[in-house]
Amino acid sequence: MTKENIGFIGIGNMGGPVSKNLAAAGYHIVGYDIAGTAERVPEGATVGRNAGDVATRSDIIMMSLPDGNVVQEVTEEIIATNDRRTTTIVDISTSGVAAARAASARCHDSEMEFYDAPVSGGVPGAVAGTISIMFAGSEEAFKRLKPVLETIGKPFLVGSEPGQGQAMKVLNNFLSATSMIATSEAIAFGEAVGLDLQLIVDVLNVSSGRNDATVTKFPTSIIPKTYDRGFTAKLLQKDIDLYRAAQDDAGTQNRVSKEIVEGFREFYNADPDADITRIYPFVKDSKL
Repeated sequence: MTKENIGFIGIGNMGGPVSKNLAAAGYHIVGYDIAGTAERVPEGATVGRNAGDVATRSDIIMMSLPDGNVVQEVTEEIIATNDRRTTTIVDISTSGVAAARAASARCHDSEMEFYDAPVSGGVPGAVAGTISIMFAGSEEAFKRLKPVLETIGKPFLVGSEPGQGQAMKVLNNFLSATSMIATSEAIAFGEAVGLDLQLIVDVLNVSSGRNDATVTKFPTSIIPKTYDRGFTAKLLQKDIDLYRAAQDDAGTQNRVSKEIVEGFREFYNADPDADITRIYPFVKDSKL
């Protein structure tokens, strides 16, 4: 059985390995990246000239883009393509609740389907094909697209309404940022009173303080001082801001998130391009 042509727009740190996994599973990729496509697409893929060109060659388009504004711009370009072949857009970007709702509405008006399906797991997860995929759409759409999604990770149907995938993603990233800041502060205290860094992490990981920062970020990037999780302060700040905006729109309690936003922004302002794991030496040096 011939598999669909899948357009892939945004072949960067996440989109690169995700599109490679799709190609390895037998999907023909039609790729485009504004920063340069030929050197980024998987082997055997077709190089698209622009988003509109991708839309004329692909049944489904997946997007992995920097933010909601770019998602909406690219969606408009696809909609405006006269000889469009694409009927479905799956956006794996972290674009925010409002952007997902707007893009979905525009596609609906143009007789296209748009599904927000942001992912979590970072570059290592994208390479390994183990990212979690937070899909928002109907059960029928999820069932139809699940074989494609399972090629790149573990999909979850999180809701039926546009933007619910984004809501799940930004609340996840807020919790990830919270654990990173709180764990850094606690471990910096431990080192200050003479506890060994490795010992602290080992004990936490068999105790109630265990969390993603102690399980992955400290052992793999902070203790060895490689600081190489592949996710920058700029990107996490964007996600935290998206969470706060969605939270305000929902009218829910925000006492903790205000403190996290204020604390993380100090780190972001110091070096927006720093890997997020560098927040530990930043905190340890009493700058936060």
